[in-house]
Amino acid sequence: MTDGSRGRPRSDEARQAILAAALALAERDGYTAVTMKGIAEAAGVGRATVYRWWPTRAAVLGEALTELSARLAAPTPTDDPEADLLTFLTATFAMAERGPSRTVLLGLTADAQHDPGLGAAVAELTARRRALLRGLLERLDGEWNVPLELVVDMVFGAMWYRMIDLHDRVDATTAAELCRAVTKLSGRHTEAT
Repeated sequence: MTDGSRGRPRSDEARQAILAAALALAERDGYTAVTMKGIAEAAGVGRATVYRWWPTRAAVLGEALTELSARLAAPTPTDDPEADLLTFLTATFAMAERGPSRTVLLGLTADAQHDPGLGAAVAELTARRRALLRGLLERLDGEWNVPLELVVDMVFGAMWYRMIDLHDRVDATTAAELCRAVTKLSGRHTEAT
């Protein structure tokens, strides 16, 4: 992989070390405490290396979060769309509940309110997650009573509200409850009488 503006090849080993260091620092110290200098030191690379590939800590953390999401919360489709939906929600909510993902996502979103470029990057990240969820919902192959975009908003809205308000957990139980609710909205199953 090369940096298109400078043509220098990236060392994938250094790149992975930088992304891992950024996430570890965010988890340990919080989003606002992460610095480019700290990332470079934790990754064992020069600060110039980090700046060559990313202009800000938000850019580093955004890429790290994007890769983490793709690796941990993008299930391989099976023949059971309902199980795939539950797998996706469980993995997504596990990332939102604990670890660096929660800290980074909330920090990026807060910073994006004052930085249009970062806002566009965060919107791109969330658009990919929304597209994944919508694709899973389409596979349920039901007779939807509501628009799918509203269902996507409901699912992610519940996650965000709990992440911000902290009134309840965003966990496997939440994932299962939302999966059941979404399945009912799809008309896929009828309630037992």
